[in-house]
Amino acid sequence: MAKFVYLYTGGQMSSTPEGREQAMQAWGAWFGGLGSAVVEIGNPFGESATVKSGGTVPGAASGASGFSVIEAGSLEEATARVAGCPVLDGGGTVEVFEAIPM
Repeated sequence: MAKFVYLYTGGQMSSTPEGREQAMQAWGAWFGGLGSAVVEIGNPFGESATVKSGGTVPGAASGASGFSVIEAGSLEEATARVAGCPVLDGGGTVEVFEAIPM
């Protein structure tokens, strides 16, 4: 089994406590469906900066909003497991990267 990183981009956080609670339940249910494939649930990202050769600028150039790490037998399997991810319902995307052992 290989490790894969889910890089979340975009999505919207609800402005109400009820909406945030529903979102947390949706994330919990989705992660629960992934079962033992979850290596690290990860976290949403907070404040960010982009470092370039000419200096540092505020904000993430990629727009990434969080990450998780899972195990899967292939990129196709890891990609298929994204189905139902709550970030997709908020208009976001999930990029899937294989983490190459070094």
